Amino acid sequence: MRWVWLALAVWGAVHPMSWFLAWFSENGYDLMAMVDAWHVNAATSGLVWDLTIAAVALSVWVIVESVERRAWLGLLAIPATFGIGVSCGLPLYLFLRTLRRA
Repeated sequence: MRWVWLALAVWGAVHPMSWFLAWFSENGYDLMAMVDAWHVNAATSGLVWDLTIAAVALSVWVIVESVERRAWLGLLAIPATFGIGVSCGLPLYLFLRTLRRA
């Protein structure tokens, strides 16, 4: 399963980032304009909040479990989650979590 987690983490990094880069190439590298685009209507705002809450929940889980297990490498999932997205951070954490047992 760990290779499935790694493949999903790579896909979760590359696929969303391709959409972000396409948006930036069309609209310029203005992060605040992108945030404004995320809140263009109630549906997109709901999705942003859904992903934000999932990212916070994942981060709390990563921190608690990393401290309990003393598996500090798992903390890399937090910047991946907030820098790329939950689609990368969650499978990356699951991959890193399996390294200790391998």
